[in-house]
Amino acid sequence: MDIYQEKILDHYHSPRNTGTLEHPTHRHCANNPTCGDKICITLIVENNIIVDIKFTGEGCAISQAAASMVTEKIKGDTTENALKLTRDDIVKMLGVEIGIGRIRCALLGIETIQKAIQCGQVNKN
Repeated sequence: MDIYQEKILDHYHSPRNTGTLEHPTHRHCANNPTCGDKICITLIVENNIIVDIKFTGEGCAISQAAASMVTEKIKGDTTENALKLTRDDIVKMLGVEIGIGRIRCALLGIETIQKAIQCGQVNKN
């Protein structure tokens, strides 16, 4: 088995940063209707730093592994850097060619994170 496939399976079977934060500053959920993948992201952002991030989800190995990998990458980083991540960054992180039918799976996590940062601020009232 290829080392990159092993990395994807590792993140799929033992995802990092799973769960839901108790008092998030930002939250967003999204799904991929073509295959049924679902991701919910909760973040704590302080002074534009992603202090903590968790996700819950269900779906294929690519969507769940990509969400796990990207949460690891951006935890402790700035929201600005998280918003700059692109399709190419995610594909490089996964380390395998992603076919046209699976690219939406691979991007679901980062797109959900970016939406949470852009417009998913939790009402604190």
